Amino acid sequence: MAAPTPRATRKRMGRYHHGDLRQALLAAALRMIQKHGAASLTLRAVGQDLGVSRTALYRHFADKAALLAAVGTDGFRRFRLALLDAWQRDGKGLAGFAAIGAAYVRFAADHPSHYRVMFGGALHQSRRPEPDLVTEGRAAFRVLVDALIELQRDGLVQAGDPHRQAVFVWSTVHGIAMLAIDGQLNHEGVDPIALVQFGMAHLMDGIRTPASHAPSSPK
Repeated sequence: MAAPTPRATRKRMGRYHHGDLRQALLAAALRMIQKHGAASLTLRAVGQDLGVSRTALYRHFADKAALLAAVGTDGFRRFRLALLDAWQRDGKGLAGFAAIGAAYVRFAADHPSHYRVMFGGALHQSRRPEPDLVTEGRAAFRVLVDALIELQRDGLVQAGDPHRQAVFVWSTVHGIAMLAIDGQLNHEGVDPIALVQFGMAHLMDGIRTPASHAPSSPK
């Protein structure tokens, strides 16, 4: 029997043999971020986890920054879709806006590695942000801005700069999300979703029009 070629031997030694390698690299990166944090992530460690060569890695990501950008881009895309689904599923309006807040915190709790990369400092250290990352990040924030514009048009929210209103809401909800994924709320026995519902109700008290102050029922 002929001896196996070096390429065939390497393939058997590796642990990754099928599917989409790029997605597998992203999944491995997310596992490592969850376990060790984004600062400890290396392209080499991700390759070793999957048993693939450096050459295969570099076909998809030039360096760690490119890999983190891809994680962030994927996260913002998922995030945007989750917020849109919550807004539309609950019929838009004040109830839909409250549902956006709950969906925001739920996404962070369900995807902590994505969330830490999306809003951590690692992505902002690059001098040339990836265009797809910038596009998806802006699109996710735009869901919040567009919802406020629609609420203003329907007379449910006070007139004003919707971008500033969105930053106001985002700042508070982001704080709750970070406390949740860092486990800080566990010490107080606080349910993150209940807390964001409470927070959204009080935030909306500050920007709703007087005629729209009927109680809402966030889910």
